[in-house]
Amino acid sequence: MIRGISRRVFLGSALSSAAVGLAWADAPNTSLRPRLRGAGFRKKTVRGVDAIVAEAKLGGRVSFVMADAKTGARLESRNHNVATAPASVTKAITALYALDVLGPSHRFNTQLIATGSVSGGVIQGDLILAGGGDPTLDTNILADMARRLKAAGVTGVKGEFKVYDGALPRIETIDTDQPAHVGYSPAVSGIALNFNRVHFEWRRSSGTYGVTMEARTTKHRPSVSMAKMRIAERDIPVYKYSGTNGIDNWSVSRRALGNGGSRWLPVRDPAAYAGDVFRTMAASHGIKLKAAKVVAKLSAGTAIVTHQSAPVRDLLKDTLKFSNNLMAEMIGMAATAKRRGKPASLRASANEMNAWARARFGTQGLKLVDHSGLGAANRMTADSMVEALVKVYASKTLRPILKPVAMRDAKGKVLKNHPIKVDAKTGTLNFVSGLGGYMEVSDGTVLVFAIFSADEAVRKRITKANREAPQGARGYNKRAKQMQQRLIERWGTLYSS
Repeated sequence: MIRGISRRVFLGSALSSAAVGLAWADAPNTSLRPRLRGAGFRKKTVRGVDAIVAEAKLGGRVSFVMADAKTGARLESRNHNVATAPASVTKAITALYALDVLGPSHRFNTQLIATGSVSGGVIQGDLILAGGGDPTLDTNILADMARRLKAAGVTGVKGEFKVYDGALPRIETIDTDQPAHVGYSPAVSGIALNFNRVHFEWRRSSGTYGVTMEARTTKHRPSVSMAKMRIAERDIPVYKYSGTNGIDNWSVSRRALGNGGSRWLPVRDPAAYAGDVFRTMAASHGIKLKAAKVVAKLSAGTAIVTHQSAPVRDLLKDTLKFSNNLMAEMIGMAATAKRRGKPASLRASANEMNAWARARFGTQGLKLVDHSGLGAANRMTADSMVEALVKVYASKTLRPILKPVAMRDAKGKVLKNHPIKVDAKTGTLNFVSGLGGYMEVSDGTVLVFAIFSADEAVRKRITKANREAPQGARGYNKRAKQMQQRLIERWGTLYSS
């Protein structure tokens, strides 16, 4: 799971089983006999599952299922119906949910709406920046919308400047168990900006620090007034946060700063953030706006400027490639809003997705509490993931938008000509690793798989303050990924001619 852009560990941030005549009541917990691939198939010596799992030294539990993509026939399994934290593998289910409910061509609209007529260049009512659930809205887009507003002949606004965020519920953080300062768990609402993160940068000069809080993009870097940073004389915690009246108040330990650096911090009031930045961009075109007022109900008016997002299919491809939590949550909740009306909470939206998956795939092994997989309470069985992958295989719904996963040598170098091609979704939390998707072996056979590992006992001992980078988590993740590749290579050897 991608957890931010800046480094500095602390500071720098189909067929169902029944349809193919299979029943799982007495399913084996060890390998089934490989299918022979024609007369030319030679029996090959491959490492056993137990040896591969034991060598990884992961602790906790490892579960997996591997099956034929066309028939759904399960070919190898371990703890297939044990519910495990799936981490960002969850996003693959969210993608299927959104594609089915919203449709691949759906676009999100962000609008500038006037509630009164325009006379002499002045809107005789309010101007509303209306969010429509676009998770990719950024400062560049707001700058262009301000330019287009001026081009439409608007030079001023008589009434108020409002920001509408009511298309989706307001959620202060994706996962309340995460530290306050991590950029991968921002707020969610019907409007977002720069993935709801603000760029904090510091520079030391002559013993003092200069700090900036900016809505930075490739083209623009406007300062914001709704997020403030104070240098504090303390050791720990490194960051403290408090929010009051639409202002994100941060403080940071002077002793942790060094000479300079930067990181992305989460924004807790996305509508205030978007309003702050749009005012700056409008002012650059001579349009003076009052301080933004956030509203949850949209007033009637005329859209003067409309920005459309890319199609949902394209957004989901990026969501899966970069494992962006905010994109998954907003797109998932938008699907629920279309299916059943605006959800009351993130968990309520996830429950609706669980119900959809049960109806769509006949799976009982999904108990998800969000759309990104960040929440510790998310649970998924390897068999339920494989069932979904099998049922959408023929329609080519998911595989084309999954990220290719490279096979690597012992030193981590990509093996460019490896005979196995993998398209899958990764998942990473502290002492949790998952991988689910499709693999194509040398003779063209396509297999589906889901591999989950988790050491819940170790996870429970990690304090909230240490959840960004706890000791041992990186090593666990590395060993888990090596195990996943060894299992994939085992299957590629057994099930190819």
